[in-house]
Amino acid sequence: MKEYNRIFSVPSSFEVGIYFFCLKITKGELCFFGSLTILPYLGELFCPSHREILFQYERGEENNRNEGNVSLWVYSPERYNKSKPCIKGKYHMTIYRAPSNPILTPADIKPSRPDMEVIGVFNAGVIRKLGEVILLLRIAERPITDSREHYLTPIYNDETDCIEIRTIPFSQDHDFSDPRTIKTPSQNYLTSISHLRVARSGDGIHFEVDDQPTIRPANVYERFGIEDPRITELEDGYYITYTGASEYGIVVPLIFTKDFITFERKGIIFHPDNKDVAIFPERMNGKYYALHRPSSSHYAKPDMWIAESDDLLKWGNHQHLIGVRDGCWDDERIGASAVPFRTEQGWLEIYHGADHTNRYCLGAVLLDLNEPWRVIARSKTPFMVPELEFEVEGFFGNVIFSCGALYEEDKIKIYYGAGDTCIGYAETTLASIMESMESM
Repeated sequence: MKEYNRIFSVPSSFEVGIYFFCLKITKGELCFFGSLTILPYLGELFCPSHREILFQYERGEENNRNEGNVSLWVYSPERYNKSKPCIKGKYHMTIYRAPSNPILTPADIKPSRPDMEVIGVFNAGVIRKLGEVILLLRIAERPITDSREHYLTPIYNDETDCIEIRTIPFSQDHDFSDPRTIKTPSQNYLTSISHLRVARSGDGIHFEVDDQPTIRPANVYERFGIEDPRITELEDGYYITYTGASEYGIVVPLIFTKDFITFERKGIIFHPDNKDVAIFPERMNGKYYALHRPSSSHYAKPDMWIAESDDLLKWGNHQHLIGVRDGCWDDERIGASAVPFRTEQGWLEIYHGADHTNRYCLGAVLLDLNEPWRVIARSKTPFMVPELEFEVEGFFGNVIFSCGALYEEDKIKIYYGAGDTCIGYAETTLASIMESMESM
């Protein structure tokens, strides 16, 4: 038997109250009944977590991939009648999570050297090349230690070209409250260091991971590690953006490859502090376009911007694209997740948003095909939220964060980091995401 999860997000058009629901799966004649309570949030707005229904059930192996139609029927209670129900709304399956999730965990990754331990494999870029799915994984490592007196933090030394270990005492002057960072009076550090590593798969679920790092920190701007790659296929090969961190801030370098074996560094294309850069996979009006997320402003919030370039190296004509929204699921920070992909309706960008509790979810924004700085529609509620244990728990829990998705056969195949610890796989449909958005 296989366990399945289905999550449905109830749109904001439903008012506060109690509703009956019926989940119907036509193949296998599975049917669930129950009630859903929609509660008010902050007096006026709706809390997304009260608008989601999680179903868990088991199916036989023979129906592993083809389950027929899955739909949620919601009834208004004052109009509910068992003999002739009056339908308030009908909503199709929002998300499918792989039964084998998480598909990659730290236990699947060989440490880069004997004195290090892998604490996270997450936030992977993805591309399909010659029928093979290639993930470019972010691997986070830290020194092995059991000391209660000090913390060992890894830092890349650009002069010796190796990872060195720095000792930071546990003291009142040093803030370890965030598991990701260490704040000291003189300098902030990361608690781990990340590199990028290739994994390959024939079916997109079971991956063989390289034993050693594919791309390592390589200069003074990457002394604290490299993170969160995104892969764009263009006419001459594959362009990879990622985040480099150091005492000089957060930058975005660009790397080019044709085969994911040899790589050519193109240099820094976005200066500090910037991240979440995703390059569109084709030119528009002779220009390349990229989404990015500047930060560290005294006045602005972490919003998404768009820029253009003639050569992928020099970027300009920066324009604000979308911002955080007070009281919503993305009220604290937002940024590009996957590389945008073309649909008949426009460029679809899956983006991540975090609220004031640091819950990271996925939503979408639809951009004009010829003028990608024009926003057509945007998710009012997230289409994917942390629900399962491996998403809610982890090194930094309650996080779903994607750096890559494949759009194939009318399916959107999402590879996502969960809890800053492991990688999950999920599928949804273009129609489902389109239904979750409202026009701008």
